[in-house]
Amino acid sequence: MNKVCATAVEAVHDITDGSSLAVGGFGLSGVPEVVIGALYEQGATALSVVSNNCGVDGAGLGVLLAARRIARVTGSYVGENKEFARQYLSGELEVELTPQGTLAERLRAGGCGIPAFYTPAGVGTQVADGGLPWRYGPDGSVAVASPVKESRTFADRTYVLEHGITTDFALVRAWRGDRHGNLVFRKAAANFNPLAAMAGRITIAEVEELVEPGALGPDQVHLPGVFVQRIVVLTPEQAAAKKIERRTISASSTQGTVRH
Repeated sequence: MNKVCATAVEAVHDITDGSSLAVGGFGLSGVPEVVIGALYEQGATALSVVSNNCGVDGAGLGVLLAARRIARVTGSYVGENKEFARQYLSGELEVELTPQGTLAERLRAGGCGIPAFYTPAGVGTQVADGGLPWRYGPDGSVAVASPVKESRTFADRTYVLEHGITTDFALVRAWRGDRHGNLVFRKAAANFNPLAAMAGRITIAEVEELVEPGALGPDQVHLPGVFVQRIVVLTPEQAAAKKIERRTISASSTQGTVRH
């Protein structure tokens, strides 16, 4: 039951070209930076990524994107990344945009073995009716568009069918974990991390603090170890290295208060 890997490089050794990945994080909060860095060094390419967003320029999944390692993204927010926009609009990257709550539920459903579900989100829009540009051609035309989705009426309200998501691997970051894979997430870093972890067939979790089995009470565990196959323990320096996406200065403060 010892799921701890010696290094992050060892943890990602079998992620091959064309693998699908569910990746936790929201903006730069709770992003598995160390494992992503190890995957960058490992060299796998043509990856299909499922994540709320694709990092920012030079950080998070943005590192893999800039290196042309990502071929397709399923996400709900694509701002804050100029290289992402450039690759998408030039036809180098396929993008499936999904409502944020729907994306979360698709990951959860996949992790629970639920193949599909109905939701009202997206009804009456291109999310349901099809036609969203997934990939552009070199001339700016739409080369691949989203298909029409099945819909049904329940109690006089229309719902659209969405499919659960499972991936070959999941990369997540947790605050605490034990060698059995039980994880605790802290504050905003909880975001998509538990859901991404559930969706991966092989889930790799980098943890800021490793504790002994039994140290986490059952009511403290956010994600049970059954969903986690590999643990990467961060050094104190790695655990403390948390980027801030935007720094703003309060106009009313003469001291220049930094707000995260």
